[in-house]
Amino acid sequence: MLWKFSMTELAELEAELARLKQEHRDLDMAIDALESMVAGDQLQVQRLKKRKLALKDQIMRLEDQLTPDIIA
Repeated sequence: MLWKFSMTELAELEAELARLKQEHRDLDMAIDALESMVAGDQLQVQRLKKRKLALKDQIMRLEDQLTPDIIA
């Protein structure tokens, strides 16, 4: 079987994936905290949500790279 990535590259991708997932969770908590405030900054909430969506896209791309192609 041919591997698309070396072991080092695979470890780097998995580390990056873990970092992105942690940042995504952190943004989720920050958004919740801002939204719970009475005078929360809605512009900041929108910016955080946009960043969170961008992270989700990056996470999905990395997961696709790490998932082996299965020929059915």
